[in-house]
Amino acid sequence: MPAALPNMQRLIDIMARLRDKQSGCPWDIEQSFATIAPYTIEEAYEVADAIDKGDMGELKQELGDLLLQVVFHAQMAQEQSLFDFESVAQSIADKMITRHPHVFGDQMIESAEAQTANWENIKEQERKAKQSDSILADIPAALPALMRAIKLQNRAARVGFDWPDSEQVYEKLAEELQEVRDAGDNQANRTEEIGDLLFVVANLARHLKVDPEDALRAANRKFERRFQYIEQQMRMQGRSLEGSTLDEMEALWSEAKHKEKAA
Repeated sequence: MPAALPNMQRLIDIMARLRDKQSGCPWDIEQSFATIAPYTIEEAYEVADAIDKGDMGELKQELGDLLLQVVFHAQMAQEQSLFDFESVAQSIADKMITRHPHVFGDQMIESAEAQTANWENIKEQERKAKQSDSILADIPAALPALMRAIKLQNRAARVGFDWPDSEQVYEKLAEELQEVRDAGDNQANRTEEIGDLLFVVANLARHLKVDPEDALRAANRKFERRFQYIEQQMRMQGRSLEGSTLDEMEALWSEAKHKEKAA
């Protein structure tokens, strides 16, 4: 098997050329891991957005953009004699073989649920091998807050630190909501209590087997559709949002909601 597919090697060569100190692109040359990281995160979200929209042509483009980010980081690392793209690919290939003993070994796993449990057990052994002080140690701080909350909660739940069912989470949700009300005008207290409330909402989603990131993205799309309906109707009437009352906009919101349910 060749070390890299022709276009993969072509992309690696292009990035090396862009980073060349003598003849490369000034913008690419001055970048670092830290300055590129936000673009990496953005490209991952654009991949997810293309999937949400079901646009496979766009998905192909966005996957290419995300792959470029991997190549960019690998090129910068190679320049510092840290690692290169080949070692990145080798690392993930080795990990996939290690974490799928039922495919590449003789272990028997008969369901996706059992594989998930086995995957976590293998990760736990890897953490122990690294001598981490905490079972939470390898959960990236840069993850989206709701996603990280779920990962923290799941990890704690594995050692028994969890409510037995969702009823206790509902009770905690009501308690935290009241604490938001009681926070008064102190902005620091408000921020803390809102954070606690959102953490419990994430916990409730976890107990109900709902991905809170997916749920909030869907809610955002719904808000966008309905608000754009308001804008569209106002334009058709020759009116502006600024010149409309809240009651008028809420009436159109209800109209948009009714149309969606009737569709």
